[in-house]
Amino acid sequence: MKTVDKVVARKKWVIRKYANDEAYEKREAFETVEFHENLLLNEGITALQNLLTGAAETNFGNANAYLGVGDSNTAESATQTGLQAVTNKLYKAMEATYPQISGQTTTWRSVFGSAEANWDWNEFTVANGNSDAADNLNRKVSAQGTKASGQTWTLDFQITWS
Repeated sequence: MKTVDKVVARKKWVIRKYANDEAYEKREAFETVEFHENLLLNEGITALQNLLTGAAETNFGNANAYLGVGDSNTAESATQTGLQAVTNKLYKAMEATYPQISGQTTTWRSVFGSAEANWDWNEFTVANGNSDAADNLNRKVSAQGTKASGQTWTLDFQITWS
């Protein structure tokens, strides 16, 4: 019998929306949304291969990882190198204890405060730096609402490997 090796990566995004900083401190979200999948970008795949083989590469750990949010609805393409928005995009550093690993799941989390990323949230990525010049692992396009000034939103990205 022929055996076929296959790697499966299940991806999940979670946004928790808080009306203001006080609600965020109390962890009282007015909405939590989940959406799935994304496209690995060629530069992200190369970064993973470099990390696996010990080649020079910046890791996606706490000191280097950023979750990016932009307002572009340009469709995903593996050849893209980051967020596609021209003006409205922000790469935000990790919350203190992230990324976290639990079993076969890695979770990255960033907190976008009341004065940050106040625009339509249409595109998402995780990168090993704070700009499009970094290696972006992935990109997801999904309209998730408009963040208003005064609100705090958190963004989680999870990959479960099997």
